[in-house]
Amino acid sequence: MTAPFNFGQLKFLEALTEALFHGVDMAITAEQVVANVVELFGKVGGTKLDELRFSLNMTELALAPVFVELDVDTRAERVRDRLQNSEFDLFQDMARLRGIIYACYYGYWQGGEQPRDAGQDANVANPVHQQIGFTLPKFRARSDPPDLEIKDVAGREIHPDHILTADTLADEYDVVVIGSGAGGAVAAYNVAAQGYKVLIVEAGPFYPSPRITHRELDMIAALYKHGGVQTTTNNDFVIFQGRCVGGSSTVNNGICLRVNEAGRTHPDAPDVLAKWASIGAPVDAAAFHASYDAVQAKLGIGRAEPRSGRHNGTHLIKGWQAHAAASSDPREQRAVTDWFDKNFGPPNTPNACAYCGYCNSGCPYGRRMGMAQTYLPQACRDHGARILPETKAEEILWRDAANDKLEAEAVRLVMPDGSRRLVRASVGVIVAGGTIASSKLLDSSGIEGTGYQISLNVASPVVALMPAGVGGNAWDEDQMTSYVDCGKYLLESHFQPPMAMASLMPGWFGTHAERMRNFSRVHSAGILFPADRRGQVVDGKLHFRLDVDDDMPVLREAMATLTKVHFAAGALECYPALANGKTIKPGMDVDEFFAREIGQQDDLTLSSSHAHGGNAINENPEYGIVDPECRVHGTTNVLVTDASTFPSCIRVNAQWTTMAMAHYATGRGDPFR
Repeated sequence: MTAPFNFGQLKFLEALTEALFHGVDMAITAEQVVANVVELFGKVGGTKLDELRFSLNMTELALAPVFVELDVDTRAERVRDRLQNSEFDLFQDMARLRGIIYACYYGYWQGGEQPRDAGQDANVANPVHQQIGFTLPKFRARSDPPDLEIKDVAGREIHPDHILTADTLADEYDVVVIGSGAGGAVAAYNVAAQGYKVLIVEAGPFYPSPRITHRELDMIAALYKHGGVQTTTNNDFVIFQGRCVGGSSTVNNGICLRVNEAGRTHPDAPDVLAKWASIGAPVDAAAFHASYDAVQAKLGIGRAEPRSGRHNGTHLIKGWQAHAAASSDPREQRAVTDWFDKNFGPPNTPNACAYCGYCNSGCPYGRRMGMAQTYLPQACRDHGARILPETKAEEILWRDAANDKLEAEAVRLVMPDGSRRLVRASVGVIVAGGTIASSKLLDSSGIEGTGYQISLNVASPVVALMPAGVGGNAWDEDQMTSYVDCGKYLLESHFQPPMAMASLMPGWFGTHAERMRNFSRVHSAGILFPADRRGQVVDGKLHFRLDVDDDMPVLREAMATLTKVHFAAGALECYPALANGKTIKPGMDVDEFFAREIGQQDDLTLSSSHAHGGNAINENPEYGIVDPECRVHGTTNVLVTDASTFPSCIRVNAQWTTMAMAHYATGRGDPFR
């Protein structure tokens, strides 16, 4: 593990932690919080660690002079004046350190790294959990049906013999697939089933379900790119991306929505496939939906069970129903509200999701039907594919082919020890590393024009305090279960375990602590709106900015609508994810509040798990990177099968559509013939 910080930075982190918890009864010491920060970023390392060091130094300068030598009252006041209430972009970026420190307090774990059950045993009396009234899954009282027992499902994992090392890696394969997530796994399975010898290269580690634990700090550091704190170049958006075998399907909420599905999509929503066709990217709609069907059959995708969303999921549906009943807006009256389709299950079986609530840090129980439990083990077991983890694809090497086209000959890999190795691809290469990584790889391989017109489904939470005694423990359920499609944006229920919830919970000082102490009675949901083709990959990082005239009004409206829905459900007060942590209460003018408080995009916490575009489909190589069959223009044998091929924003969760795109490109016949 890297030693991430010098002595001065450690002293500053401790002083800042004491200031952020000023007036709060801490269950652990500031030194223990800093130890968690050190552990997290020691495991993350790389450029993200360099960025954090720089941010620490700049924040110390902003809080100078002699911040570490001041008494805690003065330190807290200085943080309040210069970070909490600042309207300067640089200071607002620095203020995001508060989320890391709060996460590393509420992510406290006794006993360090241990197997799942031993770790839970060691934390049965975790003082931070006791402080907020949280119970680990092993100790939750689960009755007979309708509840499910939280226990393991066996037989779904990748066999360790199918995981390669530098010693067992061959020099040549028929097809090299780069990326093991939604796009890579589906494509790898399909081409392996056609008889090709397939190598799957994954930059992240191999974590089968039995290796996953409920220690959030470990899992977030191990399974996410940049430890879950990957940001855009302006630090205004957090981009969540899985970096492990199975990709983001290992650490997501399993949401599966088709584009423009009748009865599941707002009738006023734009027709995504029609828009693609209008901009030169025609996709056979019938064949594409057949690809959705094929993925659904393999993953057992079905409707989330209401029992798994009995608190937050039900809260959103009932709140929307009450809000819409009082609304005179025809668009709101036409909105669709329902339970998500998910690949956690299959539902209504003994092996369905047992809703422990830790979806985003990996399922330790083998119940998730992700890529690492379905397409990848089947590709290896049934068709001879092999997986090489912790290895980065650096460049595709070419030879000239007929008609002045390029033909992929090999891939240069960066091995876990930092050495480089060439692996020949005798038939072809499939690129599926995700929007940012795929754009970067293609660019480094000499493909011009990659990484442009990237879209995000932008998310931001609103947390609501409910009256005492309403419902059970809000955290005892699946993380995301229900949604409302409002046409211009979606509302989605969600809840997180302590560490993740602390990072997104708005508020500073004692206010943040009080909100976390109400952990059992706060309900949470978020907005999701499409920001279409606003981004670009620059030097391997995503540059992204919302449009002031088109996107910002939608952002304000969505936040206001969700707040009204919380109040319609009986909330006492709401905590939108504003940088200043302000509270909104019933009786206030909600629309005026958000018009006043959201002036620019970094006035609140914004994130996305759904970056797409950058290597878009287009018939004309001047306007896209791949053709309608997902083959890179100007090449004979390189496909892109991830969400980077989407020509415009699809406005809903991208998982199922990414899988469908990979199947569309590789599952309807041999893509290399």
